[in-house]
Amino acid sequence: MSYNTFGREFRVTTWGESHGPALGATVDGTPPGIPLDEAFIQQFLDRRRPGTSKHTTQRREADAVRILSGTFEGRSTGTPIQLMIENTDQRSKDYGEIAQAFRPGHADITYHQKYGLRDYRGGGRSSARETAARVAAGGVAQAVLAQLLPDLRITGYMVQMGVKHLDRARFNAADINENPFFLPDSVAAAEWGDYLDAIRRDQNSVGAVIEVLIEGCPPGLGAPVYAKLDTDLAAAMMSINAVKGVEIGEGMAAATLTGVDNADEIRMGPNGPEYLSNHAGGILGGISTGQDITVRFSVKPTSSITTPRRSITQKGQEIDLITKGRHDPCVGIRAVPVAEAMAACVILDHLLMDRAQTGGVRGHIG
Repeated sequence: MSYNTFGREFRVTTWGESHGPALGATVDGTPPGIPLDEAFIQQFLDRRRPGTSKHTTQRREADAVRILSGTFEGRSTGTPIQLMIENTDQRSKDYGEIAQAFRPGHADITYHQKYGLRDYRGGGRSSARETAARVAAGGVAQAVLAQLLPDLRITGYMVQMGVKHLDRARFNAADINENPFFLPDSVAAAEWGDYLDAIRRDQNSVGAVIEVLIEGCPPGLGAPVYAKLDTDLAAAMMSINAVKGVEIGEGMAAATLTGVDNADEIRMGPNGPEYLSNHAGGILGGISTGQDITVRFSVKPTSSITTPRRSITQKGQEIDLITKGRHDPCVGIRAVPVAEAMAACVILDHLLMDRAQTGGVRGHIG
């Protein structure tokens, strides 16, 4: 098994490499009759596209998606949807010097240890370029969710870059798409830009923390014990390149709370149960509560930097390695639309699973 597929009812298989002719995704499980065309999917890819600011890799890719199957006259047919994105700006010669060497912090060495060979041109499947296929698939998921859960909203944004933290008192969702960092604070964006410029001039990189807010998710999605909604959301985020940690709700901070502080008390409202807090992040026992779902994850600094790093070659020789090429000084920036896409795929997958098992029936309260 090569494990290039995720999801149960809404299944996505990604394919292709960073410097191959194309990459893409095969999406299976889309209900028929969903309005879907390339322009709808393209809006999500444009947010992830490289070269859109000086703060991301300067690789120039249009990331133009093509739908090769699964739609007819602008609607899904219920058959597999094949999505393709051509690579047009590869510079494989940049990677010639690492053909026989391993970049520290990169998957080069583990790919070689596992498979005995690797595509060293940009990292092959381990490249962040692979996430373009996920975003395209996420666009399909968003199209379905727009029909089945029209009140659902999935919003990703950056809350930390290196030592810079979001001041939540100044949180403004309207600012998220008005700066290159998906930062909900336009005032701080300029300061963060100066900070990242200094990092880049120092031939270095920096990590980030991304938060995803899922609003309008109905209660009842998720299944104990091995298909918990938070389990699958965490796995989806952890599968994104360079992610090293995931939290739901209070996450690690829950360890500092007492039971009195942490338990989300409940009262009866006019439309059903109302929670007085949301430390659980919208999920209890692996099942959505109907509250906002909050997911956070950390992204490590980009491993490919031009500062010399100690490493070894495939023959075991010790070397000092400089990684050439065009790389993100903070790969966490473009992880935001990827996270939104993965969240959309998971929520849709669980919605379809729930409909198959319960038909949408819910226990009555009040």
